[in-house]
Amino acid sequence: MLKVFVDSGSSIKPDEAQKYDVKLIPLNVILGEKEYKDGVDLDYDVFYDFLIKEKKFPKTSLPDLVELEKQVTECTNAGDDVVIVTISSKISSTCDSIKKMFEKNPKVRVIDSQMAVGGMRLIVDEINRCRDKSLDEIEARVNDLIPRIYIMAIPETLEYLHRGGRLTGIGYMIGSLLKIKPIIGFKDGKVTVHAKKIGLKSSMTTIAKALDIAECDPNYDIIASYTYNKKNLDDLVAMVDKKYQPQVRVYDDLDPAIACHWGPNAFGLIFVGKKVEDKK
Repeated sequence: MLKVFVDSGSSIKPDEAQKYDVKLIPLNVILGEKEYKDGVDLDYDVFYDFLIKEKKFPKTSLPDLVELEKQVTECTNAGDDVVIVTISSKISSTCDSIKKMFEKNPKVRVIDSQMAVGGMRLIVDEINRCRDKSLDEIEARVNDLIPRIYIMAIPETLEYLHRGGRLTGIGYMIGSLLKIKPIIGFKDGKVTVHAKKIGLKSSMTTIAKALDIAECDPNYDIIASYTYNKKNLDDLVAMVDKKYQPQVRVYDDLDPAIACHWGPNAFGLIFVGKKVEDKK
């Protein structure tokens, strides 16, 4: 039997674990002197009070690797194969740490998602489509899917991504220009400014039209993500062509470990295209 573990960079909530048939690996979020398990014991009101009102930047740290090793070892000792999906290794050391821990265990496969949030959900969906395959076949399927996943989000400000070290100074400077509303995505596992548009409506229109340009695959969900406030997200979904709207089946209020980097009032869509994204 196959067991799937995924870290909370996926923003999969504990009450969604059964739906996705996964075991969650909570990252740690540090507010001042207090440490919380992401998605487990950190109240959203407490988190946003710290982020917005106190204007302090939270810290994130590795999950409990001792507990993870215990759970995975129990699975492999019982004869199960294990796949672990992690947040991009380019923005967190979680993947490298877990790979090192299980590098000598042939029944464990650690997959670098090269992204975060809804992109990881789509990877888990793909794994669930091929649970009867070998670890090599599952990894190959995921690696084929990853270049087709589009993450397109509009942050209210790039300040949080920059302060958290997830966006370069140049990207921050370009995206912070007067009236520019950047569209943020992932490229080669890193957060990048995907496009720069004048005004919020123009950026939203670009995302809505991207579904057609990428030939959005009807076999996968479109994931609508947001932080703190979903009004702009609702407006964006309303702009999406009616033929795609039935695919918008998942609304994700991002977990604190990711929301602290995107900042409040960010929103966007995550989907699978039939065309492979240009990674050059």
